[in-house]
Amino acid sequence: MFFGFLDELRAAGIPASLKEHLLLLEALDREVIDRTPEQFYYLSRAIYVKDEGLLDRFDQVFNKVFKGLLTDYGQTPVDVPEDWLKAVAEKYLTPEEMEAIKSLGSWDEIMETLKKRLEEQQKRHQGGNKWIGTGGTSPYGNSGYNPEGVRIGGESKHKRALKVWEKREFQNLDNTKELGTRNIKIALRRLRKFAREGAADELDIPGTIDGTARQGWLDIKMRPERRNAVKLLLFLDIGGSMDPFIKLCEELFSAATSEFKNLEFFYFHNCPYEGVWKDNKRRWSERTQMWDILHKYGHDYKLVFVGDASMSAYEISHPGGSVEHFNEEAGAVWLQRMTNVYPAAVWLNPVPEAHWGYTQSIKMIKQLMNDRMYPLTLAGLDDAMRELTRKH
Repeated sequence: MFFGFLDELRAAGIPASLKEHLLLLEALDREVIDRTPEQFYYLSRAIYVKDEGLLDRFDQVFNKVFKGLLTDYGQTPVDVPEDWLKAVAEKYLTPEEMEAIKSLGSWDEIMETLKKRLEEQQKRHQGGNKWIGTGGTSPYGNSGYNPEGVRIGGESKHKRALKVWEKREFQNLDNTKELGTRNIKIALRRLRKFAREGAADELDIPGTIDGTARQGWLDIKMRPERRNAVKLLLFLDIGGSMDPFIKLCEELFSAATSEFKNLEFFYFHNCPYEGVWKDNKRRWSERTQMWDILHKYGHDYKLVFVGDASMSAYEISHPGGSVEHFNEEAGAVWLQRMTNVYPAAVWLNPVPEAHWGYTQSIKMIKQLMNDRMYPLTLAGLDDAMRELTRKH
């Protein structure tokens, strides 16, 4: 049963196993949902989809397999002339007037009455308390008020409609979309490697139980807290062409600081050179020498650059190419030194990957990183974390 559905899910790249399929059949057998297409959709989606990036793909498969099973009732626009629904004015009602308006009744009564009004009404209507239109107190239409009504077109005003009767258009969830803080945290968790280090300040419940059973008295055991032992060096490009990506970089920085206890971060502009900084207000007065960083932090650190890699090619290839100071050595020399000391390294680029081929500097940085440049999308960050966990 539903084997065609299972095959289509797999063909679409959704990892649907036989175990999950049997779970769906068991849930249907035990009648954990009402026997409606909508309930079946949500149940099957909850069982098969484990990644938000696959939600839109699942919807397409479900529509293909069960086309016609879901009714269009309430999902597509009713055949009402568009000019009827154009709001020309909003009627402002006092709280007393709103309270005086009577609710038409239950859901079934509202929908049945709406059908009758659609059959009876022959022209556009504005205001009033019965016909479908705008700016009135009828239960049907938009830009007016009724405590329980059906909004037809327009925008929600009072958030009181029982049902919105218009075409539903939602933004697809896809793994090529840019990230939010929550998704960034999920992707960064691939880089976890837990270890217990430091002071023993956490109660070891299994150890305490075992010790008490062996000794015959309460034997309290303590242990160090379990922490993510991964060490991360984060270099963030700041200013200039990176300004449009400030929000995205802030989200990445926020997620990284919450996920990694052993995190060190520094700022640079366009390309890393002999000096970087931690405070943009003191970028000239309080710089950290790159040689000090390379000597201080061991090669077990993971190296992550975040930048659009969009600059003059001379900033990478030539001494003195920097737009802010005279660099005695080319940016490419410093990048090679850094990746030699820290073999686990990636470059995250907020510029859409489809545009990389049009910028010479992006191609140069990507080559210097041995093609370890990834877009700042859910899929790109996931690939970058896999690269960092790979043995080098």
